[in-house]
Amino acid sequence: MENNLMIKTEGLIKVFRTDEVETTALNNVDLEVKNGEFLAIMGPSGCGKSTLLNILGLLDNPTGGKYSFAGHEVSGYSERQRARLRKENIGFVFQNFNLIDELTVFENIELPLIYLGLPSSKRKEHVEQVMEKMQIAHRKKHFPLQLSGGQQQRVAVARAVVANPKLILADEPTGNLDSAHGEEVMNLIEKLNQAGTTVIIVTHSQRDAEYAGRIVQLFDGQIVTENIKKSIL
Repeated sequence: MENNLMIKTEGLIKVFRTDEVETTALNNVDLEVKNGEFLAIMGPSGCGKSTLLNILGLLDNPTGGKYSFAGHEVSGYSERQRARLRKENIGFVFQNFNLIDELTVFENIELPLIYLGLPSSKRKEHVEQVMEKMQIAHRKKHFPLQLSGGQQQRVAVARAVVANPKLILADEPTGNLDSAHGEEVMNLIEKLNQAGTTVIIVTHSQRDAEYAGRIVQLFDGQIVTENIKKSIL
């Protein structure tokens, strides 16, 4: 059973401290995510959703508790150790796209492959394949500001998956899109999951959450409810 787990947290705690204030963002979070699962994390603003996603995505360390990622206990990893594991295993999709305006569509998608040290010919092959898959090859020389919101998010999804990550983390992936473009993006993410990629999304949208096989609700930094919608192998 353990071998099928991509993520396991035990008693995860995250506390933010300033000189005057101490805020507990996560309070004893126990969570397991299986390989190939599609999980949605929901809850009101300020409940700890993005903090949890940042820790799961190895962008931050917890204050306490354990976090095992793909069999590695990572809760005490240094930034360099987290960065290596992150770039080899995780793709991110953000609400505000996070594309680089000065780079073309092709160049934005290519970035993760440059970080991985792939040679130019291999990068070109991977980028062209993923652009075809996302139906944005005809936009490869365009810059982000020449694209619609839906097209920009397609580019962001393409960049997230170009290195074939084991895990996609999406933070409000349709938050800046109209309903038609939002549905388009969620369909893309669903297809990636059906092809075997593990997906975790943070969302306020019940409609987006319905794409997931399991929904957990966070409140005041704790998981308060869990709803399994589809069977998870």
